[in-house]
Amino acid sequence: MNWPVGIAYLLASLTFIAGLRMLSSPVSARNGNRVAAAGMAVALVATFFLPGMKTGNFWFIFVAMAVGAGLGSGSALRVKMTAMPQMVAIFNGMGGGAAALGSVLEYVHKTPQSSQVMAVGLSAAIGAVSFTGSLIAFAKLQEIIQGNAHKWRWAQVLSGVLGLAIVALIVVLMTGSTSGDTGTLVLVGLTALALILGIVLVTPIGGADMPVVIALMNSMTGVAVALAGFVLSNELLIVAGALVGASGTLLTVLMGRAMNRPLTNVLFGGFGAVSVAGGMELPVGATVRETSADDAATLMCYSQRVVIVPGYGLAVAQAQHQVRELADLLLERGVQVKFAIHPVAGRMPGHMNVLLAEADVPYDLVYEMEAINGEFPSTDIVLVVGANDITNPGARDDPHSEIYGMPILNVDYARQVIVLKRSMRPGFAGIDNPLYYDPKTAMLFGDARASLQKLVTSVKSVAKPRTSRRSDEGRNLQETHRS
Repeated sequence: MNWPVGIAYLLASLTFIAGLRMLSSPVSARNGNRVAAAGMAVALVATFFLPGMKTGNFWFIFVAMAVGAGLGSGSALRVKMTAMPQMVAIFNGMGGGAAALGSVLEYVHKTPQSSQVMAVGLSAAIGAVSFTGSLIAFAKLQEIIQGNAHKWRWAQVLSGVLGLAIVALIVVLMTGSTSGDTGTLVLVGLTALALILGIVLVTPIGGADMPVVIALMNSMTGVAVALAGFVLSNELLIVAGALVGASGTLLTVLMGRAMNRPLTNVLFGGFGAVSVAGGMELPVGATVRETSADDAATLMCYSQRVVIVPGYGLAVAQAQHQVRELADLLLERGVQVKFAIHPVAGRMPGHMNVLLAEADVPYDLVYEMEAINGEFPSTDIVLVVGANDITNPGARDDPHSEIYGMPILNVDYARQVIVLKRSMRPGFAGIDNPLYYDPKTAMLFGDARASLQKLVTSVKSVAKPRTSRRSDEGRNLQETHRS
């Protein structure tokens, strides 16, 4: 590698690190993307000046880049925020597939050194698993295939057999006992088995675990890219892949910890599987109490503290701007408003944070679960917008619940709870939520966007109370509503 390309690669690596660091905060995340993208542009240009590059192939590369850039930018501009998780899944899968294909082609066209053969096999296997696994995750999130989990005993056995077969073929490839066409067939065979393994691994997993699955597939793609960097002797691929692999692994661990479940349980536990649903035993004669937008708005207007809990229902309805308007109106009235974010709310890590940032919700109003859970007992009203499993008290109180042990937002500790939901249909976990039958919970049924717009209209029509009478009137109203 000549020194100008080396310097360009070094600068690109630094921008990747800086961009990744900036992604840790919603305030700097957009600039972090821009910095990393600029670094990637530098790296792409520099790659054309690598020693040994065949100029006769440039036209093919340029055509492929143009097609890819057109498809990528077009998809990114058109995709709705609700579809962002599946877009991340499919783009991640393309990265894993590209790493696998690159390693296979390098082996076919240029026999690697013996020290690189293991990297070839591992890159092809891991990249292929990430490719098909990500495609299945995309199909589940896009509801092309059923999103429920399934407990298939044969799937675990088949996964084990496929995994052992892939390892055995990699060992055969490394021994050097195969060469030429035979070695190529072995490599193609293990790649095909890895493609099947990705399907078998992810298909039984339910939508409730998709945030963890996406993070895991992301880490696998990073590892595959780093291994491909060893195969191609490209330092930048090694650095970029290592960064993605490490960050994806950490994110997978954090997501599993947020759900209080090990990765093995996510992959083989069938969380949310179609079975007899667990959950807290509901009181005899438990009923759901409905409310109107006018009553809910009046309650919030006369409250001192309101916490809003966004969930996937908010994303589906594209109601982030309406919830921001509602929060602004309450703040103008002197009501303390905060947003509570669960680590796995939505369908991918950070989903709710991105939605609220898109609506320009001030960052100082957004609180993570650990920071706000202690405030619910002193909260007058909690407004739950389309969040189900992350507010289910069974996860905290019922050892027989399928989601027992998963940390939740303790919204049931608040004085009053208002839930915006389309129907009583369970969430991804397929488990009924006892919160909805709690006497202090009121349900406002309907599309989240339409319901929030009704709340906004109703809040505007509620007369502003005088400050001296606010707490007494609010307390009396809440006692009346509770009774």
